[in-house]
Amino acid sequence: MPKGLAAIDIPPTWLALHLLAAWGLSLVSPTVFGAVGFVLGVALVGLGLAVMLGAVAQMALARTTVIPRRDPSALVTGGLFFWSRNPIYLADAMILLGAILWLDAVLALPLVGVFVWLIERRFIRDEEARLTLAFGPEFDLWAARTRRWLGRK
Repeated sequence: MPKGLAAIDIPPTWLALHLLAAWGLSLVSPTVFGAVGFVLGVALVGLGLAVMLGAVAQMALARTTVIPRRDPSALVTGGLFFWSRNPIYLADAMILLGAILWLDAVLALPLVGVFVWLIERRFIRDEEARLTLAFGPEFDLWAARTRRWLGRK
């Protein structure tokens, strides 16, 4: 990938593109969710932003990178990371789903699945390989107990 494109091949760019697509689809979507969708959407976007900020703060406190494709200097397994191996990506998906509900864009709902698939393929697999190399059994134990997206095993 050319260097200029690699600089923008980051999760926030993919989230922004999916949000833009959701907005476009909202222009042609039938009204389905109404006021309930608006309220739930705003709540999900807010919760997603809170989860994202909390996870970024935890990583900053651990002095490790939040930038994909960089080598981690610490394995964060507590707090939000106790419940999700990828709380920032979970927050991205929550924000996307919330925006779709907020915009009443029923035709955009499949974008959530597309986004999750894309993030797993483009970023999560590489990050998990880096974590395995850096932390070995410690990462393996955490991964065995904590689901990739949400929940404990």
